[in-house]
Amino acid sequence: MKIFNVLALSILLALLAACGDESSSSVSPEPGDDSSSSVIPASSNDDLSSSSQKNADKEKSSSSEKSAKESSSSAATKNSSCSVGGDKSSSSSAKKEDSSSSVVKSSSSEAKSSSSEEVKQSSSSVASSSSVVEESSSSFDKAFKGSLWRTGAYKAFVDPRDNREYYYIQITGEDTAGKAASIKVMAENLNVGEFIRGRKNQEDDSKIERYCYDNDTTNCNKYGGLYQWAEMMQLPSRCNTESCADMIKPNHQGICPSGWRLLTYNDYYIVVHADNNEDGVEGTRAGRFGGSNDTGYSLIGAGYLWDHVSSNVGETTYWYYPAESSDDGDLFVYASAQSRSSTGNPKYKVYKTHGFSVRCVMVE
Repeated sequence: MKIFNVLALSILLALLAACGDESSSSVSPEPGDDSSSSVIPASSNDDLSSSSQKNADKEKSSSSEKSAKESSSSAATKNSSCSVGGDKSSSSSAKKEDSSSSVVKSSSSEAKSSSSEEVKQSSSSVASSSSVVEESSSSFDKAFKGSLWRTGAYKAFVDPRDNREYYYIQITGEDTAGKAASIKVMAENLNVGEFIRGRKNQEDDSKIERYCYDNDTTNCNKYGGLYQWAEMMQLPSRCNTESCADMIKPNHQGICPSGWRLLTYNDYYIVVHADNNEDGVEGTRAGRFGGSNDTGYSLIGAGYLWDHVSSNVGETTYWYYPAESSDDGDLFVYASAQSRSSTGNPKYKVYKTHGFSVRCVMVE
């Protein structure tokens, strides 16, 4: 009997020893799941490094908790039997974690989608705002046209080169010979050509080039483009430093649209001496430019480029005539100017390389 008891006790101790070894075994991490082996490259930024470290800490904590739960579960089952009941608990826990992960992913996707939509809406709003600004920009301001605008004196035409619309008006008066004369002339400055910066000369003879006051293209929309003499005339750029008198034609078109020609001194004289103008040169200037605009010509203070420097926007305007100086035409041509307080109509001799405004007259 004693021998039987000793044998039974030995068998029981052996069984208990086997169960103890199984419950104390740790769960090895899946390949690649060891967060401590993850290394953030030295080139990564601090935010990325900090985020990864936090994620690593969370994974370590989760792994430790998981191991503790499984050990506890194994220890609990040890008291009743040596079955592997902890695996079911671990599987259930994994399912819950997978479910939680799916919720996080779904939430992240929704957040990204919402953020993307907000960015698109914001971008569309900016584009719409930009379009409104561009469409409302014009050197022709109806607010300063007075009764002439209300009577329908202004007509519109479209330059087919760029589909830009211009207003013009018919003015009847007296020319330099004292004879009655009538012209149809632009009521705003020409704005055509490819923008280049003011520090350069307009010397690419393959295309029309324009300056915009202060290198800002929105100023071209407000005041029109600014041009050197040879560019205005559509002559070779060398004509800014040598005489090209033999290339100047009657009704010289220059950069004006087809069917139009460059404004001459005689044309501006007709405007100043218009039948309905009682204010002289003041009657050629828009109200915002210190004038009464009796003629409807609507001069504005477009400013100019003098020695490649933008000057006096809102205060002064210059324009060339299609004629060289009779004695030194290699460098000088004729131009006129108006300021807010001008009372006369002088004709100046100036260098060809300044940037001035351009007006066109319809060929009839």
